Amino acid sequence: AQEYNYVGAKGCKACHMTAKIGKQFQIWEEQQHSKAYATLATEEAKKIAEEKGLGNPQEAAECLKCHVTGYGLPESRFEATYAKTDGVGCESCHGPGSGYKKMSIMKDREQALQNGLIIPTADVCTKCHNEESPTFKGFNYDEMAQKIAHPIPEGGE
Repeated sequence: AQEYNYVGAKGCKACHMTAKIGKQFQIWEEQQHSKAYATLATEEAKKIAEEKGLGNPQEAAECLKCHVTGYGLPESRFEATYAKTDGVGCESCHGPGSGYKKMSIMKDREQALQNGLIIPTADVCTKCHNEESPTFKGFNYDEMAQKIAHPIPEGGE
């Protein structure tokens, strides 16, 4: 299987800012996923990490695996536009974007899917939203998917 690289939220931003396309970047930026890494610097996160003997949560693999897109992969898998401080970026749900980021590919859904685009399902979400999380309180996929919805408007490209 082809391995694609992570381009980071900045790599998606240029094409996903406009109202015509649905302002996906803005929607993401205003929600908790974009703040997932920063959340690990809060007093609450530090307390949870201390209770679990993890040290600094912004350095603990047990935290970063769900709070940082692509965590644990080799540096070679990340392009210059990627930043771990983006938290749970577009590619956490939609897969590494290097293969589908070109406009000519993104305009053709089948071609985008063939080049690594993932249409997320509950299985994608529950890799992190599960009992392993110390703050887990249950997860209703349909309800949560609606909260983070960022569809392309009809007629948008």
